[in-house]
Amino acid sequence: MAASLTSFEPATGAELWTGTEGDVDAAVAAARAAWPGWAAKPLAVRIETVRRFANVVRAKLEPFADLIARETGKPLWEARTEAEAVINKVEISVSAYADRTAQRRLEGALGSKVAVRHKPHGVLAVLGPYNFPAHLPNGHIVPALIAGNAVVFKPSEKTPAVGEFLTKLYHEAGVPEDVVQVVQGGPAVGKALASNLDIDGLLFTGSARAGLALHRQFAETPTRILALEMGGNNPLVVWDSNDIAAAATIAVQSAFMSAGQRCTAARRLIVKDGAHGPLIDAIAKLADRIVIDQPHATPAPFMGPVIDNGAADQLQDAFLELTGRGGRIIRRLDRPNEDLPFLTPAIIDVTEVELRPDAELFGPVLQVIRVPDFESALAEANATRYGLAASLIGGSPELYDRFWANVRAGVINWNKPTNGAPSNAPFGGIGLSGNHRPSAYYAADYCAYPVTSSEGESARASIGVGLRDPNEIEG
Repeated sequence: MAASLTSFEPATGAELWTGTEGDVDAAVAAARAAWPGWAAKPLAVRIETVRRFANVVRAKLEPFADLIARETGKPLWEARTEAEAVINKVEISVSAYADRTAQRRLEGALGSKVAVRHKPHGVLAVLGPYNFPAHLPNGHIVPALIAGNAVVFKPSEKTPAVGEFLTKLYHEAGVPEDVVQVVQGGPAVGKALASNLDIDGLLFTGSARAGLALHRQFAETPTRILALEMGGNNPLVVWDSNDIAAAATIAVQSAFMSAGQRCTAARRLIVKDGAHGPLIDAIAKLADRIVIDQPHATPAPFMGPVIDNGAADQLQDAFLELTGRGGRIIRRLDRPNEDLPFLTPAIIDVTEVELRPDAELFGPVLQVIRVPDFESALAEANATRYGLAASLIGGSPELYDRFWANVRAGVINWNKPTNGAPSNAPFGGIGLSGNHRPSAYYAADYCAYPVTSSEGESARASIGVGLRDPNEIEG
């Protein structure tokens, strides 16, 4: 008997959705059977279908945004932005497919032609996260559909309602039900989907721990593609900034947007020792002004809760560990209501903490690290196994060139937040942040594989070396 699954609103604790775990084997088998028909449709038909999907989302934007807000706890304005990103992803993906997987004709030897075309992999599994439960899986699914793949999608067990709603929008737009399926469930269902040998690949967004487990698992089956998009312990370096207010604003946006639940959020603020006081004061004062409330509150909040009480407990434990190891509290990580996962923005100076944990604290915690010079700032920025996002605030163009050349990250910004990543560009990281398969505009790369063909209208062949003279054989 299938296990039950329930989703709760983080901001209120109210039950939002209930259902049962899906049947992975049945879903994969149905997708396998449906895939050839979808792949055989002309590209123009598949593109027309995903464009209808964009129109369906546009027509249901408000209820979609409302559901995202209630299930994640993020402010309604931010949930609306996520729903709009689902729409915008379609045209970006259409352009990316044309650019990244375009058919090419080249001249070959003896008047032949060389053609480069792309084929879909087949059945792709998608594992989605809870922080952007619509936008991020959609960023895998739409490119996969355009390329001609079938998809089996498992949402996070913390956001099943959004996953179900998103899947129904594909179906309403005309994507066959077996071509995009949702399979609900927890980690065990995710493991079952990843281990099903009838999938041709898996597209994952989530934690580094889960990504590493998938990488080990997929090492046994190199015939299947694996695209990993994981988290980050992202540095924000502020250096010689002539606008303290702007630098503080960018720091707050980087660290506390989405209650710190963005993989690109700034986790470490690296500053010049001795010149850091005015900046830290400005950040703290701005953090004190942040409105934290339920998604539909008036005035609109900047932050909602983190995803659930378990996540809040882990963040509080991690913050206490930092203080116990010598961290100096600038702003506490308070929890006004122990029964709900609302947290206040926390700032802690960890310069004197030895062996600082290289961990992604997935919430509103900003760690301050003071360094004596820019070389030390670069060393601190790279003192992580992750490599997703990094940003420099202030400095000259020459200093930014030095920063860009030496920082190891897949997203490197200047005078912009760490979480300012455009969807019409590649998105991904190195180290524990990804496996060199960036998503967003480059998602087309892992949704289809290139096929090179040498072609001639008639058979023409000769062997000019290494054959005996036919007269010698006759004699």
